Amino acid sequence: MPEATPFLWFDDDAETAITFYTELIPDSSIVSVGKYPDEVPGMGGKVMHAHFRLAGRDYYAMDAGPQFPFTEAISLYVSCADQAEVDRYWDALTADGGQEQPCGWLKDRWGLSWQIIPDRLIELIRHPDPETAHRAVQAMLTMHRIDIAALEAAAAGA
Repeated sequence: MPEATPFLWFDDDAETAITFYTELIPDSSIVSVGKYPDEVPGMGGKVMHAHFRLAGRDYYAMDAGPQFPFTEAISLYVSCADQAEVDRYWDALTADGGQEQPCGWLKDRWGLSWQIIPDRLIELIRHPDPETAHRAVQAMLTMHRIDIAALEAAAAGA
């Protein structure tokens, strides 16, 4: 059965990015990196094709220039068990030029969008009591980094 695998187009720093991602996310590794030969004008030594795994899932990447920058139209979703995990990913991915975005979204320093979402947020916005769910959603809409304690307080009506 054919697979559909995400392929990320970087301007010129794919190797640094995938090294960072694979060191940050458990069960991740770089499988292979092939580089453009020096004879390719302006591309010699840059990543022509990289295969890597994040949390056991395959991805591919390349350096190909600035023609097609990342947009929020695609993001990588990280499900987090607790606030410490949210904070670890958030701090790492917004460091060195990353940008906070609303509702648990951010852009890393390469412009790739991520959703850093605690499992508790999903539980609260799917709560069987519509008022509780609504309060949780309203609280989320005021946040950049998701704060689980503040979500729970809001959902409880505190």
